[in-house]
Amino acid sequence: MKKKAISLMFLYCIFYLLQSCASYGVISNKPITVEPKKSYSMHKNINLQKDRDLGVFLAFSGGGSRASALAYGVLKALKDTEIGGNNLLEQVDSISSVSGGSFTAAYYGLYGDKIFSDYKDQFLSRDIAGELFTGLFNPLLWFSSQGRTEMAVRHYEKDIFRGATFNDLHNNKNRPMIFINATDLVSGSRFTFTQEYFDLLCSDLNSFPIAKAVTASSAVPVVFNPVVLKNYDGCENSTSDWLQSRVINESDDLLIKRSIKGLKSYSNKKEKPYVHLVDGGITDNLGLQIIYESIGIVGGISNYYKYYQTKPLDRFLIISVNASAESNSDISKSNKIPSLNSTVNAVTDTQIHRTNEYTLELLKNSFRKWGGELSPNKDTQPQVFFVEISFESIKENKLRLFFNEIPTTFYLSDEQIELLTNAGYDLLINNPVFQSFLASYLDQ
Repeated sequence: MKKKAISLMFLYCIFYLLQSCASYGVISNKPITVEPKKSYSMHKNINLQKDRDLGVFLAFSGGGSRASALAYGVLKALKDTEIGGNNLLEQVDSISSVSGGSFTAAYYGLYGDKIFSDYKDQFLSRDIAGELFTGLFNPLLWFSSQGRTEMAVRHYEKDIFRGATFNDLHNNKNRPMIFINATDLVSGSRFTFTQEYFDLLCSDLNSFPIAKAVTASSAVPVVFNPVVLKNYDGCENSTSDWLQSRVINESDDLLIKRSIKGLKSYSNKKEKPYVHLVDGGITDNLGLQIIYESIGIVGGISNYYKYYQTKPLDRFLIISVNASAESNSDISKSNKIPSLNSTVNAVTDTQIHRTNEYTLELLKNSFRKWGGELSPNKDTQPQVFFVEISFESIKENKLRLFFNEIPTTFYLSDEQIELLTNAGYDLLINNPVFQSFLASYLDQ
């Protein structure tokens, strides 16, 4: 009998029935104890790019295990692509991720090429949704004040990330910087697990569990409780001092204004002693806005390079791995009132696609603008290769429909894993922009 994925709405109904008492987030972040530059920070990412002419940035979207498998296929393609005597995966500087994509990003950041030998068994082939569902019927959970999210954290920590913390990522000197993104439930702003963000909470990222960060990044509201961080008081650091002096001006758009306002809110320790984090896909399901916001918050591309005391690179390769699925709803074919599940899926799909289109257009326009600001002479501007990987690029209608019908959950069949992995691989290798990028090295 073919196994069916457990839908998010069904899980919600069970969660709601089982949760008969108030739940409280377990605080896992500790007060700051080390200098920011000695922790997992943007400075690590900048240092990776020194003495190089190429910057490689990957962005892994949300979409449950569907997103995890598609991103995994892209990593395999990069490993099999060689430029300059090394495979391209070894030259990746950073990976930004949300939700399902965060599992693949974090796993590669921790274990490197080992991902190609055990990730399928450790995560992709497992029925994570079913395992979490089974855990709900543990009587101990019924009377626990910790809630279902902590159950997920323990599950991921034991069986996938094996107790790893950000200190483990920090010690992996030759691995890319992993930007795991969540959403601040109150401000609606992106929250990224780097020391710069933890500085604002007077907290130490080094000791924070990877499993908890990934859980926050994938914590769909209502289905899961928010991951809660303590906003500590009594520290001084350059990040918070600089941010408080940042004045919002007329050239800042609404996204930058919202980001600055959200970050500054952490300075009000009395009014905001705790931070509640949920799925990163709510603010940016592609994981790309971190590029635009990081540059805009410091006041533009020129200020960005001055702030981090570095210089622009000659080439940038940016690969967006977008696992969002197009809704094939039959709602419009009848005057029948759609079910709650159909309505939620349609609304979610519409919101995600509109946000994705806005983000992609914003980044493309910004790259052109930044290139002109850095070098008015077009012949000396950095080359930017922006590669979009999505199901829309699949020409075969039957296969494209197959991928769009895979639900957003944490369970995949063996067939789905193989086809998604192969799709990520083939879509990158055959992408015209990616081929142009490789050709640019042959032309030298």
